[in-house]
Amino acid sequence: MSKPFITCYMMTSIDGRIDCNMTTNLPGVEDYYPLLKELNFDSVVSGRTTAKLELAEAGEFMAKNSTAVGEETVSKKADSSNGYEVVVDSKGTLLWKNDSEYDRPRLIITSTQVSKEYLAYLDEKNISYIVAGSEKTDIVKASMIMADTFGIKRLGIVGGPTINTAFLDAGLLDEVILLVGAGVDGRASFPPVFNRSDEKDFSVTKLKLEEVKQYPSDAVLLRYSTKK
Repeated sequence: MSKPFITCYMMTSIDGRIDCNMTTNLPGVEDYYPLLKELNFDSVVSGRTTAKLELAEAGEFMAKNSTAVGEETVSKKADSSNGYEVVVDSKGTLLWKNDSEYDRPRLIITSTQVSKEYLAYLDEKNISYIVAGSEKTDIVKASMIMADTFGIKRLGIVGGPTINTAFLDAGLLDEVILLVGAGVDGRASFPPVFNRSDEKDFSVTKLKLEEVKQYPSDAVLLRYSTKK
C-alpha cells in the first residue's frame, strides 16, 4: 500500500502560535490562501477542534445508543476530482450538512470506538468515512486508505497542534511549510504548531531547510523537508 505526499502547512506568528483569531490579524494573512492554492493539495485534513470551529455545523452528535462499531471499515460515497475535505474525529461528535451541499466532499476519519449510530448518521448525510484504529485513530492505516481507495496523492495538514503532532510522530510528514506572519502573539496558553505532551520522551525531530521566501507583507515562507 502507498500513502499520499503529506505536508503540514500552517500560518504562525513569530513565536509560533496558530490561534485562528490571531492569525487573521497578522501581516501576511493575505498570502495564506494564494500559497495554499499554489501548493496544489489533492485534499486537506483538519483535526476535530479546527473542524468544529471552521467546517462543521453547530452542536454535537449525541447517540441514543452508544454501542461502538467495534471493527474497521471504509465507506466511499463520492469520487472527487476536486479532492476531499478530510476531518479526523476519533469518536464521532461533529455535525454535518448533506454532502451534496459542499463544494468538496467530506471524508471522516474515525476509530472503532465510534458509535454505530454515528456511522448511520454519516450514511444518511452521504458522507464518506474510514474507521481505522481501536484505542485511537490509526492515521498510518487511514493515510494508506486515502491513497489507495480515495486516490489522494498530495495531502495538506492545515489545522491544529494535535493533528499536526500526530502526523509528525507517526512519521507521515514529508515536509513542513510555515508562513510566518510579521507579528508576535506572546500568549503562553495558546497552542504552537506542534505540541507534544510532557509525558513523552523528549526527542528533536530534525528538518532540512529547502526554501525561504519573503513576501511584500513582511511574512516569510519557510519550507522544510523531514527526510534527510
